[in-house]
Amino acid sequence: MTLVKLQDVYKIYQMGEVQVPALRGITLEITQGEFVAIVGQSGSGKSTMMNIVGCLDKPTKGIVRLKGQDISRLSDSNLAVLRGHTIGFIFQQYNLIPSMTAFDNVLLPLELQEMNDAQARKQANKVLEMVDLGDKTHHLPSQLSGGQQQRVSIARALAPEPEIILADEPTGALDSKTGRDVLKILHNLWKSGKTIIMVTHDLNLAKYAKRQIELKDGHIIKGG
Repeated sequence: MTLVKLQDVYKIYQMGEVQVPALRGITLEITQGEFVAIVGQSGSGKSTMMNIVGCLDKPTKGIVRLKGQDISRLSDSNLAVLRGHTIGFIFQQYNLIPSMTAFDNVLLPLELQEMNDAQARKQANKVLEMVDLGDKTHHLPSQLSGGQQQRVSIARALAPEPEIILADEPTGALDSKTGRDVLKILHNLWKSGKTIIMVTHDLNLAKYAKRQIELKDGHIIKGG
């Protein structure tokens, strides 16, 4: 089953009077159960590609489909609902709320989706256990190491049980050993049936994926 499909996608930014193309005619399909790495040097279009694949942004022209639905035809609120149920995001900067415990950070997306309170609390505990943080539920982010904070962000991404995990430079702020631990979690999630899309400039990390899509100057030059 195709989860994400891009057809002849362009993204052009207007910088004053100058048009700057970030993506130039991208055509791509990502199917259920894939582990895909999107790689490329700085300025290749990786970040723009992540935003388009993750339906955080809409193309200047071309079609983007998430689970068969053309995102340009959805209202912002309907797109937010579809994205919230389909994609879990992991960022390089963990984006945890500093004043909230690990548990409450993970609970937040479930509350936003108006899940039953008892069910939401059970789910939050379950995903924290999955990332080996069952004993850190009441810790604030400042009381956790970088690797533990990233695992909280992974648990938060997993909580709504999305079909796709989109990880943007997930080990960029971590030391090499902690980074490998995070990649092991992603690999195990892929083995359990999740679709993993990882954006990275690090070719060593990209080797963990089963398919590598390389970008250069807004074009796919490998793996499309």
